Amino acid sequence: MHLPAWRFGKPYESLERETLVHFLTGQPVAEVSQVGGAIVGRDLQKAAGARRALLAIDPEEIVERLQTAGNLYANGTVTVGDSKQSPADFVACQSATTGLPESLCRANMQKNMFVLSNMDRILDALSRGLDTAILWRGYGVEHRGVTVSYQAQAPVLGLVLPSNSPGVHTLWLPVIALGVGLVMKPGSQEPWTPYRMAAAMVEAGIPAEAIGLYPGATDVGAGILTGCRRSMIFGSAKTVEQYRSNPGVQVHGPGFSKILLGDDCVDDWQRHLDVMCESVAINSGRGCINASAIYASRHTKAIAEAIAERLGPIDVKPPDDPDATLAAFTIPGAAKAIWGQIEGGLEAPGVSHVTAAYGDRFVEGERCGWLRPTVVHCSSPEPEIAKAEYMFPFVSVVECPQDRMLDCIGPTLVCSAITGDAGFIDRLVDCTHIDRLNLGPVPTTKLDWLQPHEGNIIDFLYRSRALQVPVAAG
Repeated sequence: MHLPAWRFGKPYESLERETLVHFLTGQPVAEVSQVGGAIVGRDLQKAAGARRALLAIDPEEIVERLQTAGNLYANGTVTVGDSKQSPADFVACQSATTGLPESLCRANMQKNMFVLSNMDRILDALSRGLDTAILWRGYGVEHRGVTVSYQAQAPVLGLVLPSNSPGVHTLWLPVIALGVGLVMKPGSQEPWTPYRMAAAMVEAGIPAEAIGLYPGATDVGAGILTGCRRSMIFGSAKTVEQYRSNPGVQVHGPGFSKILLGDDCVDDWQRHLDVMCESVAINSGRGCINASAIYASRHTKAIAEAIAERLGPIDVKPPDDPDATLAAFTIPGAAKAIWGQIEGGLEAPGVSHVTAAYGDRFVEGERCGWLRPTVVHCSSPEPEIAKAEYMFPFVSVVECPQDRMLDCIGPTLVCSAITGDAGFIDRLVDCTHIDRLNLGPVPTTKLDWLQPHEGNIIDFLYRSRALQVPVAAG
């Protein structure tokens, strides 16, 4: 199977190709054409055509076509590269190159389909009821009878996509419905979602010239970030820091998501064990919304032991096993290196490894490695491991007084605060380093798609500005 580059809808076969192989067997799965940053820069000179192609279609029709695309993506057979690809083919290919169990690949397909199928509701929520025709024209009268203007800040959104979890693709799915094109660098191990999604969109009637796919080395990502006035990148904490001051780049890095048990609820912690375990382990712990730490003022050792008893026995299974829940680390040596970091953190004072009784955590394969669920207990928030996040089910249970929690947790993408304490709730609502806040026993991994995730994509792509139209006399 060959995946060509897609230069605003025109397939481009390169002499330079990257071979993707099965993470267990090493057998070739696909060849992917590689392009350079110069090609991206050249094509971006024509980026305005992507937006023009979308604006030529009624916005409600675009939404309907995206809903059709969602059904094709999840249930249909579409042409991807030079091959016909069924949903089963897609799942097998994605699992083979990413190390994700097939059951998780199918679950992530359903997430993406849900977003596309409910695009009308999602747009209504994100735009606060704005008629999307206003985004097409640039101005208009909103429901309050007030003239408003929204100016697109870029004709396309550049995307430097990851390989760790297919679920992150839900973040860019509304972009086409906002009249903005897509320029994507697919993840090196996970080109499957952007390619299949693009194929489904085009088959459903989205203009092919509104979408670009540019697989390649790091210079491609650099070319996208330089050439697109609005871009989105997924990466490490170092990547986040690099682009923190760039208003044209929206960075999605580690989430450091957490659960806080308030003093009024912590004595009943057993009632919330399911919420804690789901937050840590679902989707093989690969998401930025998975909980990496649980804070409580007391009972922390018992909480850690109960989570370890639930998650510790989980073991590696073949990717096609319906009960498989652990993803492999497909880069040679990656799992071993991560476990080495964790072992170093376990040596700090006040830290104990609670899942040690359930067997080795690091499982080495011939071509890959796995890390089994790991629970550590920290007697205070001070150890570095209490602030760590890893791409597998890993959690630190941290003992910390309630009145110090918000000063200690640091940047937190999702915080599930299990409390009814009004004063604590007020402090949580005011806390500026919490992004998404769940008040009550809600898993950190349970998202409400009608609310923004790490910033409203409309506010990022459009600028609200003043515009006045004089009323004609008489």
